[in-house]
Amino acid sequence: MSDRKVIKPNAHELMEFHVKALFTHDQNARLRTINEPWPGETLAPRFFLGRTTVGTTLCRFRYDVPVKLVEQLERLCADEPVVTDFQTKPKHAEEYLNLLQGERFTMGPCFLVPDEIVPFTQVVSITPENRTEFLHGDFEWLNSEIDFAQPCIALVREGRAVSICRSVRITSRAHEAGLETLNAFRGRGYAAAVVAGWARAVRELGIVPLYSTSWENAASRSVAAKSALTFYGVNFTVT
Repeated sequence: MSDRKVIKPNAHELMEFHVKALFTHDQNARLRTINEPWPGETLAPRFFLGRTTVGTTLCRFRYDVPVKLVEQLERLCADEPVVTDFQTKPKHAEEYLNLLQGERFTMGPCFLVPDEIVPFTQVVSITPENRTEFLHGDFEWLNSEIDFAQPCIALVREGRAVSICRSVRITSRAHEAGLETLNAFRGRGYAAAVVAGWARAVRELGIVPLYSTSWENAASRSVAAKSALTFYGVNFTVT
């Protein structure tokens, strides 16, 4: 175990960790690309809004959004109320979409994986050295990412990984979880076990483990609820 001091950031700090993990930023704190650890670049959304449970908001804009439009959006962001329900859209959601002439938005809850969460059953770490042992069958696609998406924790049944949680957005302060469970093995609590194991591995690095999802993803939200993750806010993006 790491002897580093336990980090206990507040909800606003967690939202800052979250947006920095999701996207790369330039020297002006403008969004550039999605922060994927593997090779390749995908353009970031034009607008990010993080609403927190302590009543603060955090907004970011892609590098090509005009300054005058940024100023308009910032004024609206400052008027957002405290968030208590992850299904509630931002107060000014329609105005954000209209000003940006956006047709598509994403929204979802953001969680911290607490210190006390531990896996209820044995899990294993998947590394470049042992990947061929566990990543066969329906998880063969993960072989190309395993060098980059670390830590990677799996629950193994019959000699193969059936549920995996790995770091899919990585910074020096926080990692975001990427969770996959094979259809035939869902509903058994395996996802909660690998999330707990992954969070433990991340904390041993002195880094904060974060878990976020979309409001439409009922299965992912169920994992968060069953694992008693700490809700700290809601993200909202316009592409």
